[in-house]
Amino acid sequence: MTPLKEEFRNIYELSTTVQEGKEKFKQWLLKAQSIYGKFVQTIRTHLLEICNYFINKTTSGVMEGINNRIKLIKRQAYGFLSFDNFRARTLAGFSD
Repeated sequence: MTPLKEEFRNIYELSTTVQEGKEKFKQWLLKAQSIYGKFVQTIRTHLLEICNYFINKTTSGVMEGINNRIKLIKRQAYGFLSFDNFRARTLAGFSD
């Protein structure tokens, strides 16, 4: 028997359509309810948005990383006297 976490991963790796992914998620949620109670409820709440992954197989991970880097620069830039200084530091933070 495949562990639930592996089944969860397989949904993402093996599903090819939104409908197929949604059906597999629903089946997984029924099995996982007793173990992952609150997590399962969160997935149910956002199931449609989660299943949109199967349209292009992309996530917002890159954008989340960019936002986190900007937040870090903003925290480090506390005390900069002008927006131009913050802008220059942000642009420098993304130049490789």
